[in-house]
Amino acid sequence: METNKLYKIALVAALLGGFVVVYYFFNPSTAFFIPCPLYFTTGLYCPGCGSQRAIHLILHGNIFGAFRFNPLMVLTLPILVYGLGITIANWIFGSTYRFMLFYSKLFIFGYFGIAVIYWVLRNLPFYPFNLLAPSS
Repeated sequence: METNKLYKIALVAALLGGFVVVYYFFNPSTAFFIPCPLYFTTGLYCPGCGSQRAIHLILHGNIFGAFRFNPLMVLTLPILVYGLGITIANWIFGSTYRFMLFYSKLFIFGYFGIAVIYWVLRNLPFYPFNLLAPSS
């Protein structure tokens, strides 16, 4: 294997490993993580609010707890991990594989529409929509 590929693999492993270590050992609710700027300034939840805490819980094997903080992120995570895996493999090995779902206009606009609807619904102050807001 080329030295260049080994460096790329080591870089990816270090970055992903660092990400996993930080999110595994430090709870975003109590640690040094940056809060959501939208929630901090307006008090409204964005589609990503609760994602850091959800990642922390997923790394501890608590999928249901993660789903409570951000169901959209939990449902999207397998697609993102697969797409990131293809991207990293292409970068390391110089290949050109594509995850065709990311090139579908229907998927892109559909996902954007779902994210906007989720954003609006999680900010409604009554049941059952107030359950979509990440609780402490």
